Amino acid sequence: MTIRTVVLDIGETLTRDDRYWAAWADWLNVPRHTLSALVGAVVVDGRDNANALRLVRPSIDVPAEYAAREAAGRGEQLDDSDLYDDVRPALTAVRAAGARVIIAGNQSPKAGAMLRALALPADLVAVSGEWGVAKPSQEFFARVLTEAGTIPDETLYVGDHPANDVFPARAAGLRTAHLRRGPWGHWWADDPAVRAAADWSIDSLRDLVDIVNT
Repeated sequence: MTIRTVVLDIGETLTRDDRYWAAWADWLNVPRHTLSALVGAVVVDGRDNANALRLVRPSIDVPAEYAAREAAGRGEQLDDSDLYDDVRPALTAVRAAGARVIIAGNQSPKAGAMLRALALPADLVAVSGEWGVAKPSQEFFARVLTEAGTIPDETLYVGDHPANDVFPARAAGLRTAHLRRGPWGHWWADDPAVRAAADWSIDSLRDLVDIVNT
C-alpha cells in the first residue's frame, strides 16, 4: 500500500547523540571515551542506554541528576549542528512526494521545544514527555496513528532502535524501516530478527523518498 505518513524517531535517527553523552560524561566527571564505551557495551547486551550511566554510578537517580544538570545550567542543548546532514533534504523530499512527515520519539518536553525551534520540514513534532506515553509501549504507537490520521499499512515508522522502534511499531501494525545509524542501528542492522521485522533496511533518510514513491 502507499505510504501516506512517515514518522521518524529522534535520537540517532535525526540527531547525533555525541553532545548528549559528552554532557553526561562531563557531569559525572568521567572521560568521554569511557562513557561512550559503556554505551556500546549496553547496546551489545540489548539493554537500555541509561544503564551506561548506572555502570558509572550504580546508585544514580537519572531523573534527579537530569534536573540537577538543568538547574546548574548544564542541561540539554540542541541546534542545527546536532542534525545529521540528510535530515532537512530528506524530509523536504518526502513531503514533496506527497507524504506527511511526523517526528515522534522518546524525548523530554525541553527537547521537543528545541526541535520545534529548528523549524524542520515536518507537519508535527511531538515527544513522549508531552504525550505521557513512551516507546516501546503500544499506547505510544496508538497515539502516533491518531496524529498521523492514516491506517497502519499507510504509516511508516523509521528508527535505529529495534526494541523501541522496529519491533513495537510492527506489533502495532505500522510499516517499519530500520536505519543503520548510531550504535543501535549499526550493531543490530544485520540481526535476522531485525531484518525480518523491518519492511525496509536503509542506510540514509534519503532512501525514504524511493519508499514513498513506490
